[in-house]
Amino acid sequence: MVTFILAILLLVGAYFIYGKIVERYLDVDPSRKTPAYGKEDGVDYQPLPTWKVFIVQFLNIAGLGPIFGAVSGAAFGPAAYLWIVVGCIFMGAVHDFFAGMMSIHNGGVNMPDVTARYLGKRMKGIMNVVVAFLLMAVGVSFVIGPAGLMQNLTSIDKEIWLYIIFAYYILATLLPVDKIIGTIYPYMGAILLFMALGIGVMLIAGDISGTHQIMEMTPSTLRNWHSDPEHNVIFPMMFIVISCGAISGFHATQSPMMARCLKNEKYARPVFYGAMIAEGIVAMIWATAAITYFGGPEGLNNAMSDTGTMVNGVLVKNAEAADIVDMICRSWLGKVGAVIAILGVVICPITSGDTAFRSLRLSVADFLKYDQKPIIKRLTVCLPIFVLAFFFCKVDFSTAWSYLGIANQILATIVLWTGAAYLINKGRAHWMCSLPATFLTFICVSFLMTAPLGLGLAPVIGYVAGAVVALPLLIWCIMYARKKV
Repeated sequence: MVTFILAILLLVGAYFIYGKIVERYLDVDPSRKTPAYGKEDGVDYQPLPTWKVFIVQFLNIAGLGPIFGAVSGAAFGPAAYLWIVVGCIFMGAVHDFFAGMMSIHNGGVNMPDVTARYLGKRMKGIMNVVVAFLLMAVGVSFVIGPAGLMQNLTSIDKEIWLYIIFAYYILATLLPVDKIIGTIYPYMGAILLFMALGIGVMLIAGDISGTHQIMEMTPSTLRNWHSDPEHNVIFPMMFIVISCGAISGFHATQSPMMARCLKNEKYARPVFYGAMIAEGIVAMIWATAAITYFGGPEGLNNAMSDTGTMVNGVLVKNAEAADIVDMICRSWLGKVGAVIAILGVVICPITSGDTAFRSLRLSVADFLKYDQKPIIKRLTVCLPIFVLAFFFCKVDFSTAWSYLGIANQILATIVLWTGAAYLINKGRAHWMCSLPATFLTFICVSFLMTAPLGLGLAPVIGYVAGAVVALPLLIWCIMYARKKV
C-alpha cells in the first residue's frame, strides 16, 4: 500500500509544486483578456464557470482512457505505476497545460495553427492529417463501442443505437458549448470520479483488513510481467498502451476548446494541469485495482488470456478491459457499483466521442477559415464529417483503430516540440518540453520499428533508430535556442 499512497501523494503534490513552476514559464497573466471575452460568439467562444470548465476538460481528456488504458497497461506490472506518475507529472500535465495556454495566447486557435506559428507551415499540414485521423478514430470508436454495449443490455438492435448516438453527437457538435456539454457533463464527471474514488477507498480498506494485498513496486517487481514479453517489451510498448493517464496527444485537441471558455488565465493551472493530474490519479487507482483484484500481474494476464484465473470461486478468462472494470465494481461496490460500472462504460466513451467530433468541426472550420457562429455554417461542416463517420461505422475500422495509440503519441510528441519552440521564442529555457519530447520521440520511433503493426524488427534495432531520430532533434533544439539568444 506504500507505493499506492506515495504515488497519489506525488501526483497531488506535483500540482502545487511543479504545476506552479510550469505556470511561471507560460507567462500566465490574470490581467490579460482571454479569448472567451475577446472573441465571444455565444457558440464556441464563451466564458463558462471555472468549475464547469474543469469538469468538461477532465471528461474531454478522460472518458474511459485512464481506465481501460491503465487496466491493459497493468499487465506489464508495477512498472505501469512508475510511468503513470512520472509521465503524468512531467509530460502529460505539462503537455496539456502548454496546449491550453499556447491556444489562449494565440486567440483560442486549434493546435495545427499553433504548430504552424512555432514550427512552420509544413508542420501544420502534418498536424492537420494526424489530428483529423485521431479525432475521427476516437469519434467512430466511441459510437461503435457504446452501441454494442447498449445492444447487449437492452436487446435493441445495434443499428438503432448507432442512430441514437449519432443524433446526440450531431446535437452536441452543433449547439453552443454550454447547452449540452456544459449542462450534462457535471453529472458524467460525478459518475467517473465516484467510481474511481470508491475503488480507491476499497483498495486501501481491503489492504488494511487483509482481504487483498496491494503489490508494492520494488527492484524485484519492477520487471516485465506481460504474458507475451517477447512481443510486448516494456520499452516501448507500455508507453503506447498507457497513454491517457500518463500523456496523450488527444488532449491537445481538447484543450483549445476549453481555452475558448476560460474566464481568466489564473485558472489555467487548475483546468489544464489539474485535470491531467486528476486523470493520472484515476489511472493509478485502476492500474492498482486491476493488479490487486487478480492477485498480481500474473493473475491479471491469465484473466485476459485463455489460461484463466480463479477469482472468488469463478474462472475468469479472455476478459477484456470492460469486463474487468465491471467485475471489480460489482465485487467491491456492490449493486451501486454495478450500476455505476454500466453507466461509466457506456456513457464515459460518449463524453469523449462528442467532443472529438466537436473538435473535428472546429479543426475543419479553422482550416477552411469558415465562420462558425451561424448554425447553417456549422451544419455545412458537420454533415460531411458525420456522413464519413457513419460510413466508417459500417466497415472494418479495427485496422485504423490499431494505429490510434501510436498516432496519439506522435501528436503528443509534436505538441511537446511545439512547446519547446514556444519557450525558445519567449527567451525561456526549453528543457521542460524538449526533454519529454526527446523521450517520446524515442518511444514512437522505437514502437514503429519493433511493433507487429510496424516493421516488427528486433528491439535493439528500434532503440538505435529511436536514438538516431530523437537525439539530433534535441541537438537542433539546443542550437536553435542558442541562435535566439
